[in-house]
Amino acid sequence: MKVTTDCTWMDGMAFESVMDGHKIIIDANPEVGGKDRGPRPKPLMLLSLAGCTGMDVISILGKMKQQPSWFNVKVDADQTEEHPKHYAKMVVIYQFKASDNLDKDKVEKAVMLSQERYCGVSHLLAKAAELDHRIEYL
Repeated sequence: MKVTTDCTWMDGMAFESVMDGHKIIIDANPEVGGKDRGPRPKPLMLLSLAGCTGMDVISILGKMKQQPSWFNVKVDADQTEEHPKHYAKMVVIYQFKASDNLDKDKVEKAVMLSQERYCGVSHLLAKAAELDHRIEYL
């Protein structure tokens, strides 16, 4: 299946795209010619990673009859200093409320299934950089 995205230059450093009926503008910092009208492209990759694996985990946990009252996916990334600046290491942090009394084995299984089988973003980024994860109960 082929997927195509259009990203049209607006002006300055800003580009606009319409994805799934939603308008997205990306831009750069004013220091490099942008007007800060939208997020930067590289952090959007991290958001894609968090969203992809987060959706997997929620779906899998639902099938396991595990329903967290609160769930957050955080991605910490180490960016290189030299050009081309890129993320050399990313850590996906799955955060749950400790008071939810979730079955930790099922949570671990859901996370592993996402990381190893279902999340296409994780799969792709793991080929380009070190990718790790951990689970936290807050």
